[in-house]
Amino acid sequence: MTKKKSANNRWSDCRIGITGANGALGKALTKKLRAKGAWVIGFTHSPIKSKEQSLEGPQEWVQWQCGQETALDNRLEKIDVLVLNHGINPKGEQSPKVLNETLEINALSTWRLMERFEKIVISKSNSSQAHEIWVNTSEAEIQPALSPAYEISKRLIGNLVSLRWVNLDTSQQKVLRIRKLILGPFHSELNPLGIMSADFVASQIIKQAECKFPLIIVTPNPITYLAMPIVEVLRALYSILMKRNSSKDELN
Repeated sequence: MTKKKSANNRWSDCRIGITGANGALGKALTKKLRAKGAWVIGFTHSPIKSKEQSLEGPQEWVQWQCGQETALDNRLEKIDVLVLNHGINPKGEQSPKVLNETLEINALSTWRLMERFEKIVISKSNSSQAHEIWVNTSEAEIQPALSPAYEISKRLIGNLVSLRWVNLDTSQQKVLRIRKLILGPFHSELNPLGIMSADFVASQIIKQAECKFPLIIVTPNPITYLAMPIVEVLRALYSILMKRNSSKDELN
């Protein structure tokens, strides 16, 4: 995003990095964004040599591992939009090992990538247009998903994103926009019983992003459209109140 684009040319020449690019939603987003002229970089944990180049897949593949986010700095520097979409769903498994792995992949690695990308973007003194981070927290952030470890991890990253939203100062907001993706059940390897198609979800995500919605919701559940904005407002008010109380304590 080094130059201003028209509304009809929003994605032309835009460099978009997608984690979990080999999953159902990652593939659908890649296909649709490429069709709109974007250059897509797919981040994967699988060996790169196993990826077949296609006209609908990412133009570039990057192999990475959770815990090694700093090694991606040179890649993140060249990205305009970072879509954090990777994750696992252990279903009913609840052992400490499974819980730790789920928290690491779904929440902590996502948070570290957010921090790395934010630091890189804000350090660019010549940035003329805002970069973006899209975080897929899912509907499990506020509703049961029949997977306790998955729910906990999504609630954690959801709360962290909400906290970061409130604490971006004015200068940071000019160069970085954070969008949260609240998605209902769609058909994928993680959720073979999903009732929406990944293509439909990807289309709705892109449309809402083009409308500049910070909170992107795609679900057949009408309650989520009402509950999620209320949750975000309450979190914001709580954070602001705590900051004010902290400032008063420091003055005293």
